[in-house]
Amino acid sequence: MKNNILIEDQYKRTSLFEKENVNYLVHVLKRFNTVPKINNINIITSNSAPDVFKIEPNKSIVIGSLFLSKPVLALVYLRYAIEWQLWYKALGTDKSNTVLCDIAALEVARIFYKLLPKEDKEKLEPLSYFLINLIKNDKKVSVEEAIEHGGLQTLHGLNTNNKIYKESWKPIVENLAKPTEFLLMAGGDLRLNIDEIDLLNKYGCRPFPRPDAFTFASSTATSVSNFAFDKTDKARSILIGNSLKNGFEGTTIEFSELLKDKLKRIFKLNEACEIIFSPSGTDSSLQIAAITQIISDKDITHVLVASDETGSGVPGALKGCHFENTTALNYPVTKGDRIEGFRDIDLIKVTLRDENGALKTTEQLDNEIFNAISKTNELGRHVVLHTMDHSKLGYQSPSEAMMAKLNTLNNLSIQVIVDAAQLRLDPKDMQNYLNKGYIVTITGSKYFTGPPYSGALILPESVSESIQSAKNKFPEGLTQYYNSSEWPASWFCSQDLPDGYNFGSYMRWNASIVEMERYFKTPMLYRNMAIEMFCDFVDDSVKDASFLEPLYGELPNANAYNSKEFGIRNIRTIFPFFILKNDKALSVENVKKLYILLNSDLSDYFKDASLEIIRLAAQKCHIGQAVNVKYGNDFQSAVLRISLGARVISESWVNRDISLFFRNIELQMNQITVIIKKIELILSHPELIE
Repeated sequence: MKNNILIEDQYKRTSLFEKENVNYLVHVLKRFNTVPKINNINIITSNSAPDVFKIEPNKSIVIGSLFLSKPVLALVYLRYAIEWQLWYKALGTDKSNTVLCDIAALEVARIFYKLLPKEDKEKLEPLSYFLINLIKNDKKVSVEEAIEHGGLQTLHGLNTNNKIYKESWKPIVENLAKPTEFLLMAGGDLRLNIDEIDLLNKYGCRPFPRPDAFTFASSTATSVSNFAFDKTDKARSILIGNSLKNGFEGTTIEFSELLKDKLKRIFKLNEACEIIFSPSGTDSSLQIAAITQIISDKDITHVLVASDETGSGVPGALKGCHFENTTALNYPVTKGDRIEGFRDIDLIKVTLRDENGALKTTEQLDNEIFNAISKTNELGRHVVLHTMDHSKLGYQSPSEAMMAKLNTLNNLSIQVIVDAAQLRLDPKDMQNYLNKGYIVTITGSKYFTGPPYSGALILPESVSESIQSAKNKFPEGLTQYYNSSEWPASWFCSQDLPDGYNFGSYMRWNASIVEMERYFKTPMLYRNMAIEMFCDFVDDSVKDASFLEPLYGELPNANAYNSKEFGIRNIRTIFPFFILKNDKALSVENVKKLYILLNSDLSDYFKDASLEIIRLAAQKCHIGQAVNVKYGNDFQSAVLRISLGARVISESWVNRDISLFFRNIELQMNQITVIIKKIELILSHPELIE
């Protein structure tokens, strides 16, 4: 192939790499981490035929050099071609009908185009290439149109006489002919949507890797890692192949069960416990509300501990109300309205702070919780106690002593739920809760840095058995939220829920479990030493900065469980702090502005400054988003948070090299220093936030 060369070897001093084009090529090629990895498929650039684009099935993709002069165009065409090759491989030995490859690749390219930033779409707008013309309109190309479109066949040169679109292909294409980054933001709600400029969701992260950002936002949400994204992308490829070979439904159920089995192995859980995935932590609360109605015919009261530091939609979900205007199954609903079929529910909120913003003592909280339960029990109601094991700011409540005191109440009808959404637990902690008969709610998207949202309920065997034996059905309105496949097959209560599968939830959990597995591969001794080393450094760094005031100075009142044994749940890993300007805390609005600026490239604003300042301003720093907290007793401010995430440990453990491990931890500690310096830089230019 004269004048042809692998794309990786293309960097020559040609007109293609003139100064003005290099930066944009780099910008676009960064999206290549969202392109599937196909073994033995070479991407070859043709100089002799600069306008050629050709798919050589199972071998290579040939793209003319003129495409690379229009980087976004090249990216979209290559995304189509690599997806085509992926489905071609998945066809197995019978490759007589490639209509599936054309249709699936076209659908993926269409969605991929929609996820491009506005700046990139504008560069494609004036171009007239048949593939771009097919996908850049909102109108979806029908199967019939795709089959008859001769241009798609000319891309690979295969003359397929058998152009029948099989019925068994439909659910596979519908669920899996989507880019992995799209699946990671699907099957949730509008909070996962990304903006068209920076491609960030409301939590400041992306559904694909963002390695250019310093990220310590695990108390909120984190962009998926390169490692987890690649593993999840590979899982999608395997699912496509297995679905074509063995059938879609069986393959999907097997995948869901495999994820649950992996989670049980990671936390060494009893095989008899049940795991129920949910689209978000708030959805887990709605699931609890529904399960409670199945278990008990009594009137129900939820006692929600740390209601001021749990998800904003949780109280509404526990009362059986819509908590957003769109459900996970994409039904439009009205936030705040009662979901059909839910009974009247009482909810008692127990806040961690009093009306003046002061943190309550352990004794105050214990008394408030015990009195609420005692009075509710006297009314003959069923109590659902929601305890907190790591709130947004790192607090725990109630104490173990108060939990033991509940045994003094007569005829107490109670189910304890542990809000462990942060999942700052060791396996022994999870086992301890389940052995007591508690339901544990977790997410894989906080400490373990999986994509938001990855919610789950873990039910002990005793609770699962009581639900399985019940003959009630779930409230009718849950048909807008969940599929029957998301619940244990043996449960009668979920039989009226619709068919279907939430691949967004599955893929987010796959990424989360990948992170968990590599975290626990780090030997415990080094892992625990690194956790203390990192957290001590963050603590000292925040306290040493005169413009930061730590909130966690209140730690003696923070209800932390006492233990002589080291564990992730009895060391502070979330560090919230106020931001001060002239010794006064910033307003809530200004804290939120600073949070956004911290996560943005500000180099244009400082273009006349020194190189050191420009580099500091350009660094994107993603930390935990603002939480409203009063400063003193009268001024409403907010705190930001720097948090330890599992990736600090797992990405430092390389090749079982201990010295390199601790060196890598130190490099991440240096990133904390950069974050604090950038906060100081922003504060020194008040016009940025005011």
